[in-house]
Amino acid sequence: MNQIVPLMAETTPMVDPFGRSITYLRVSVTDRCDFRCVYCMAEDMTFLPKRDVLSLEELDRLCSAFIAKGVRRLRLTGGEPLVRRNIMSLVRSLGRHIESGQLDELTLTTNGSQLARFASELADAGVRRINVSIDTLDPARFRAITRWGDLDKVMAGLDAAQTAGLKVKINAVALKGVNEHEIDDLLRFAHGRGMDLTLIETMPLGEIEGDRTEQYLPLSTVRARLEEQWTLTDIPYKTGGPARYVEVAETGGRLGFITPLTHNFCETCNRVRITCTGTLFMCLGQEDATDLRAPLRASENDALLSAAIDEAIGRKPKGHDFIIDRDHRRPALGRHMSMTGG
Repeated sequence: MNQIVPLMAETTPMVDPFGRSITYLRVSVTDRCDFRCVYCMAEDMTFLPKRDVLSLEELDRLCSAFIAKGVRRLRLTGGEPLVRRNIMSLVRSLGRHIESGQLDELTLTTNGSQLARFASELADAGVRRINVSIDTLDPARFRAITRWGDLDKVMAGLDAAQTAGLKVKINAVALKGVNEHEIDDLLRFAHGRGMDLTLIETMPLGEIEGDRTEQYLPLSTVRARLEEQWTLTDIPYKTGGPARYVEVAETGGRLGFITPLTHNFCETCNRVRITCTGTLFMCLGQEDATDLRAPLRASENDALLSAAIDEAIGRKPKGHDFIIDRDHRRPALGRHMSMTGG
């Protein structure tokens, strides 16, 4: 990727109306994915036309503008980020902010399908930590949940990531009647390989074929079950994301809980999200958004872009409105998780 260095505007730190400093940016580089997880996507998805998607150079410029305004942690997401053509050119370019000290961390959330190919390059580009989504260790169930996924490829990706020196955290969505009996096995697997595990409640985003009222498994229930076999102690550990962590005495490993429904995580939210079209969502659980593509393309100077960001941060809400709609069985929001990158 040919690096474009735009004329920089004078920047100010981002502080929302509730006094929270915005230091964490999650950027979806594509809405496309090589899986079709049943809680995330419909099987027959319609993806964005390529002309609507920001170029890699535009994504670089957008990320750099946020870094200049105080973002210290940057996470690339999707869809599946590693299916984006030439994605490593963007990762390598963003790595310059790690080298300069402006960025503390450049991370990635992935389904692991392409890790065997890219793990070494990610490490060389300055990535030190990644999240890999694995909801089951049973190959047949994995195929059923992801529709298209191959667990063996993901396991090969984990091997490659750890060989490259990447610190791996496993993310698992807790699904009632699907993988709830496997949580113990996932915990043993992750901690046995020196990986943290984070459990996530299903989020009511986007229309899917299934019924989320049947999928929803409160993590309060999961924790109570785990405490019948494991000793869990709350710890103050934070990665910049919404997870609350415990230490598991028997393994010495960490277990995280992301609970948007049973216990929202809004009071300390320091995050905003950008889609691959340049739409800024100030809250994952709200529809309010700002188009950054227009000011990005309107001028080589970042003044318009910076002003649009400031205006949007001034509208960041106190919290989200996630709810499982048991009466009408509709998602809380129409957009799919693959659009905003989770």
